[in-house]
Amino acid sequence: MDLLTDGELSRFDVNHPETNGMIEYFVQPLGGVRAEIKRADVAAFAAQPHLGFRARPAGGVVDEITEGTLDLVAAYRSARALTVSPTDPLKFTLTSPYMLARTLLDEHYGDLRSLALAIADVLAAQVREIDADVVQVDEANVPGRPQDSALAAEVINRVLDAVPGTPAVHLCFGNYGGQRVQRGRMTDLRPFFADLHADHVVLEAARHETEDLKILGDVEGLRFGVGVIDVKDTQVESADQVAERIERAASWLGSADRIAYVHPDCGYWMLPRSVADAKTEGLIAGRDRYLGRG
Repeated sequence: MDLLTDGELSRFDVNHPETNGMIEYFVQPLGGVRAEIKRADVAAFAAQPHLGFRARPAGGVVDEITEGTLDLVAAYRSARALTVSPTDPLKFTLTSPYMLARTLLDEHYGDLRSLALAIADVLAAQVREIDADVVQVDEANVPGRPQDSALAAEVINRVLDAVPGTPAVHLCFGNYGGQRVQRGRMTDLRPFFADLHADHVVLEAARHETEDLKILGDVEGLRFGVGVIDVKDTQVESADQVAERIERAASWLGSADRIAYVHPDCGYWMLPRSVADAKTEGLIAGRDRYLGRG
């Protein structure tokens, strides 16, 4: 493996019905956010038609956003302590401020941009102290709402510009419970890609074998991570299958140099450990086969 990551399992509450490892973990410790959700809050959140992707708000914004007790630096140091060597390449992930803002019931700022920028500033201040080789902002909401691409890129860039190492973005249509949460096409997000201040964008490409990657070949200054392992299926990919997916992606992007990493489409958390291990072995074997190592 070329790059390790702490992932999100340590952030996840198995007793919570929503994607709390990506959301509540980040927003509920923030100052200015009320964690208690009342019945009226649920009704007010449900009344906003563009928020149908989630049943309940992750919190209520009642005052100016501050970092409160959120401590991503400590979380990073905990992950770094688990590596065999302090020089092992490590990626740290955090959720996009755009996605976080969309899950909150705003009772203070009055508009999504102001709220998202306030969250972005808090995240950026902490990211400046995280010296991971790669810091990746995870965005799983704008693919289903491409009309917000400019706003999402603006607030994500606020975080990316603070990254001491290599800045990256992960983009997907959702993977909660092994289901694709949102509909949409990657082609609708080309302006979003062009606006990002990232070294690379990590994409899902195994499940749908999408040719949308073709439209990204001419996005200058941006590399891509290509998903070649389907995390929504327990069937284990062979080395040949993985190598073929890498070759296909390289042809769509115009060059193998445009591929920063190959990886699973998303997290393994819903798969049995034995399946996840076998898929990872297939990933490595297929990468090696594509490179002519075996």
